[in-house]
Amino acid sequence: MAGAIQEARPAGPLPGTGGAAPVAERLPRLALIGNPNSGKTSLFNQLTGLNQKVGNFPGVTVDRKTGIAALGGQRRAEVVDLPGTYSLYPKSLDERVIADLLYNPLSPDYPDFVVVTVDASNLRRSLLLFSQLADLGLPAILALNMTDVAAERGIQIDLPALERELGVPVVPMNARKGVGLAALRIVMADRLAARPPAGRFWQPAAELRPLLAAIRTRFDLPNDYLALHYAHQFEQLHFLNEADRHYLTELTQEYAFDSTAQQASETVARYAHINELLLEVVTVTRTERREPASNRIDKVLTHRVFGYLIFLAILFLLFQAIFAWAQYPMDLIDQGISALSAAIQERFSGPLVRLLTEGVIAGLGGVLIFIPQIALLFAFLAVLEETGYMARVTFLMDKLMRPFGLSGKSVVPLISGLACAVPAIMGARTIESWKDRMLTIFVTPLMSCSARIPVYTVLVALVVPDESWLGIFNLRGLVLMGLYLLGLGSALLSALLLKTVLKARERSYFIMEFPVYRWPRWKNVGLTIVEKVKAFIFQAGKVIVAISVLLWVLASYGPGQRQAQAEAQVQQTAQAQRWPAAETERRVASARLENSYAGTFGHVIEPVIRPLGFDWKIGIALLTSFAAREVFVGTMSTIYSVGQDADLGTVQQKLANEKDASGQSFFTPARALSLLVFYVFAMQCMSTLAVTYRETKSWRWPLGQLVYMTGLAYAASLLVWQVFA
Repeated sequence: MAGAIQEARPAGPLPGTGGAAPVAERLPRLALIGNPNSGKTSLFNQLTGLNQKVGNFPGVTVDRKTGIAALGGQRRAEVVDLPGTYSLYPKSLDERVIADLLYNPLSPDYPDFVVVTVDASNLRRSLLLFSQLADLGLPAILALNMTDVAAERGIQIDLPALERELGVPVVPMNARKGVGLAALRIVMADRLAARPPAGRFWQPAAELRPLLAAIRTRFDLPNDYLALHYAHQFEQLHFLNEADRHYLTELTQEYAFDSTAQQASETVARYAHINELLLEVVTVTRTERREPASNRIDKVLTHRVFGYLIFLAILFLLFQAIFAWAQYPMDLIDQGISALSAAIQERFSGPLVRLLTEGVIAGLGGVLIFIPQIALLFAFLAVLEETGYMARVTFLMDKLMRPFGLSGKSVVPLISGLACAVPAIMGARTIESWKDRMLTIFVTPLMSCSARIPVYTVLVALVVPDESWLGIFNLRGLVLMGLYLLGLGSALLSALLLKTVLKARERSYFIMEFPVYRWPRWKNVGLTIVEKVKAFIFQAGKVIVAISVLLWVLASYGPGQRQAQAEAQVQQTAQAQRWPAAETERRVASARLENSYAGTFGHVIEPVIRPLGFDWKIGIALLTSFAAREVFVGTMSTIYSVGQDADLGTVQQKLANEKDASGQSFFTPARALSLLVFYVFAMQCMSTLAVTYRETKSWRWPLGQLVYMTGLAYAASLLVWQVFA
């Protein structure tokens, strides 16, 4: 049954350009599409499990999640999770990738069929998108999701009548619990025969036919409705060349095509058809047992006072958990890495052994130790998203963001920035206003991302006692929360400043649909944790380990005979003053490090950072952490593995044992606070600069971020050190 589509569609020519392209075998491809909060992502996770990956759609930076789904027997298919949308007329940048994919039948990524997820409790809204997809002629399945919510609201759907009216299979299901999933797999396997929908929902007006006929002829399109979308959206379709766009510009002007009026007319006609259809297939028995409870909860969670207090309490719980709950597994990992290094050094010796223990294993420890905290952070964020509370937070924070010139839609990227600035900046594509989008992109890196957690936790644990405040609150957790609030405050004030500079007077509107409250689907939470931890280990981890190895080389060897000469001087002083062997060994290691390539470079930049309370060792860590913020800890681990006795133990113990020239503890509260403040504000992530350039298509914005945030970090750190030192 699937044999007819085992060959890929041509990959080369654009519509209307002619030519042929090589053919390659591939799995059948299906696209998941639906409204936001329709259960599409839950269905994707159920179908693919851990067999999924994240990339980008061709030519754009919008996330593209794909996975492999087993459909029954030996059949499998590639599943593409498309961005949520309410219609095929895109309003934001990430919605436009849907048009690029579905309007180009010759694209190598064109789906063989689509699975449309709809909310059974709100069919009227959901069927608008389905009707547009059906009129494009795409083979489709309707996944009738949230049937449990519909039943609670007294909504009864005649499934045979709905299938008959739509002309496609309808599968009732609850994607969160996996109910109906087996039936959907069977129907999906059957749809590999690629049968288009039986009926049509809407036809363009007769006066448009000459225009549409010309477009169909030029681009060899299968139906009038697809040709109509070319007339509507040709300026945003990336796969069209300049000649095609010029042709469509002249053609639409010749026929006086009014896109706005035509869209409005089409939408009204579609809803009229949908209303008639629903009268035939839907029966509603008035029962509102659940809705009043939901409304009462919303009145509390979005209250102008209690709403903010509850949100702060949840954040407080999160940061307490990051310290209190994660500490035990972190200690085990840290001690395990230390014990492994010590065991290897006891049994073996030589440069390669030192490279392994002081470079590779020390760098690896800087990655693995923070897995518990990263997992906890994303677990909390996933639970907030799954329960529907994150949408309420977005609505609540909209009131706070408005005075600072940020759109309500800016809240989602800013909150996402607590995890990582890169996808958060990409998430700003949903903001229609150019100025609001630029403001959001510019200030998002000031939100403390998960990559800063390693820096924060090590330094806070060094200087803040592990004590309780009022007997129940962990003092370190309070300090950590303060750092995050400092990042949020700086982002808002920076947006206000930039708003004044840009003179942003545009008004934007924020409309959000609240999803229903639900218990979190723990499988989805688990998948999120696994995905994010894997990304941290294999993306950030590779950078950290690579830089750790490079640093070990730079810290172990030096120019000319400088290290040997420094060692000889220390040995002479040790003999003259009769130092113990352990003290002599420590001084020799420190002298060799100071005269290494890394030490030499650190001394070059030390005059610039000395006013902040930093020395040349911290300077090395600051520079290497421009690759990724979390590299700071791996660098410090490597530097102090080379410069001290390996028997000192964990990373935290090595930093705690560092002494200044007078023999006092080097990492004082003032110095640690200065360093913490620097990392709250500093732009130290090359990936963030790169994605800002890709999103803005200009180096002006990323360079502006780098200069502004580095200057802000330097000034704030200088102020802290001069006041508290």
